[in-house]
Amino acid sequence: MRPLPIVRSALAALLFVGLAAVPGRAQSYHLARTVTLGGDGGWDYLTLDTVGHRLFIARSDRIMVVNPDSGTLLGTIPGLVRGHGVAFDYASGHGFATSGADSAVTMFDLRTLAVISKTTAAVDDDAVLYDPATRHIFTMNGDAGSATVIDPVLGRRIGSVALGGKPEFGVSDGTGRLYVNLEDSAQVVEVDARAMRVVRRWSIAPCGSPTGLAIDRAHHRLFSGCRSGVMAISDAAAGRLVTTVPIGQGVDACRFDPGAQLAFASNGDGTLTVIHEDAPDRYTVVGTVATKQGARTMEIDLRTHRIYTVTADFGPAPAPTAERPRPRAPVLPGTFALLVLEP
Repeated sequence: MRPLPIVRSALAALLFVGLAAVPGRAQSYHLARTVTLGGDGGWDYLTLDTVGHRLFIARSDRIMVVNPDSGTLLGTIPGLVRGHGVAFDYASGHGFATSGADSAVTMFDLRTLAVISKTTAAVDDDAVLYDPATRHIFTMNGDAGSATVIDPVLGRRIGSVALGGKPEFGVSDGTGRLYVNLEDSAQVVEVDARAMRVVRRWSIAPCGSPTGLAIDRAHHRLFSGCRSGVMAISDAAAGRLVTTVPIGQGVDACRFDPGAQLAFASNGDGTLTVIHEDAPDRYTVVGTVATKQGARTMEIDLRTHRIYTVTADFGPAPAPTAERPRPRAPVLPGTFALLVLEP
């Protein structure tokens, strides 16, 4: 995509600010483009490299690195076994990819994408994040009920945090506090990243099975996407649930755009829920945008306010059996695609 001229960019920015100031018009988000990427296997989290302007997409056995504007494949990071997430440490020039089926974390060169080394985290390492306050990488290990701490320069495990439940996604507030959704108990835990220990936890019921998590750092608000069909919004400073708002079914990721005061939930039922932060304790659902079935994870470019999600076409689900009472519909070969949503 060619850059807009300066004047057109400025006008577009002013238009978006105007839309964001009127919550009822934020549903102008729409599916602008679909780019077929292809390739076999499932998928999980998307992560935007804001320095190199590349989109990292976790697949079953690799990380696909694509140009988010054109969808061109720029490279591949191989050797994963059920890939989940990616995090970056720009200071060291290293990236990190989790691999849930073998408990591994792959460290790679951010410039060349070459694999540098691997280390073992813990069973079912899933989401991963970089904490700028400690300059450490943290993996969220679902079945192990822990977070693994990794030195991003050496790529070595240096600690572990017992979380007291099954973590899904985690976020950093930038000052040395991490917040993590516990899927099995519908709680948020607060972690002292320097001390590597949990310091507080609170319930976000009636949320059930929280997955995606986003943060509004300015107002200390957390946005937990819940498989029970709500977004649970917490006050991180007070350690309490503020409210819940309805979202679609099958959520797996949440994002927050501070420039527009909008929270997003990407839902596997083929919708994107758009929520406006009217005030730190007041929220309005302002849009339900049609995406595509299976588009449950996403990433946002805070510079352009553009949202990226991925999914594929599915065939009919097989008949249930005793071993597989809820069988998944098969992915049709070659249909994996990037969906681009514009404000």
